[in-house]
Amino acid sequence: MRSAAPALEIKNLRKTYARPAVDDLSLRIERGVFYALLGPNGAGKTTTLRMVAGLLQPDAGEISICGIDVRRAAVEAKSVMAWVPDEPMIYDKLDPMEYLEFVAGLWAMDAKRAEVQARALIQILGLEPHANTRCQGLSKGMRQKVALAGALIHDPELIILDEPLTGLDAASARQVKEVLRQRVANGTTVIMTTHILEVAERMAERIGVIAHGRLIAEGTLSELSAQAGHAGTNLEEIFLSLTGTGTATASTSAAA
Repeated sequence: MRSAAPALEIKNLRKTYARPAVDDLSLRIERGVFYALLGPNGAGKTTTLRMVAGLLQPDAGEISICGIDVRRAAVEAKSVMAWVPDEPMIYDKLDPMEYLEFVAGLWAMDAKRAEVQARALIQILGLEPHANTRCQGLSKGMRQKVALAGALIHDPELIILDEPLTGLDAASARQVKEVLRQRVANGTTVIMTTHILEVAERMAERIGVIAHGRLIAEGTLSELSAQAGHAGTNLEEIFLSLTGTGTATASTSAAA
């Protein structure tokens, strides 16, 4: 039985380089939600998610995933989540099927179950024609789909994606979005950063906006509109109003 704890809870998170990248950030995301984390370039989105994924150590603050403290039980926390960066990190000398079998082994999955899961993911993501092609020969979009399949192989409760549609053509983007929608429908939580505001507007149930390392607004699209002083009815207008950006820093075109 799953815990009633939120999928992700961040309290007073801080990370400083030459200047604060994440500045006293607190955020709570419930289970089974598709959540978009938005902000201008350099706002602190990727730094925040890298700390959640355990790839960066925060200077201060607390992070818990499904009720598991990331600092005290890092391995347990990682076992219930998946992280997909904007640049896919996969093993070039393996083909997609071998890569998925390798990742499943890291999670000590039963071999039979792992094979069934791997074949299903390869089919769903349209990777069948390339299932036995070494990853070094795949396009960036195909590599991105292989990385996503690897993240999903162990059925994580929380999926974190940093610009997941980068390098994907329209058909591939549609496949990825459908996979993510289905996961959320089945109770998984998805947190996504994207500069494609139309994707966030169409897919996310809740949206957080970060600027200068701080959460400046959070809620549904209608709640964000109210927080922006009813600046507009679409996410682009709301985003620009909230962040005080003169020109769009995000593209608003993407396949549905």
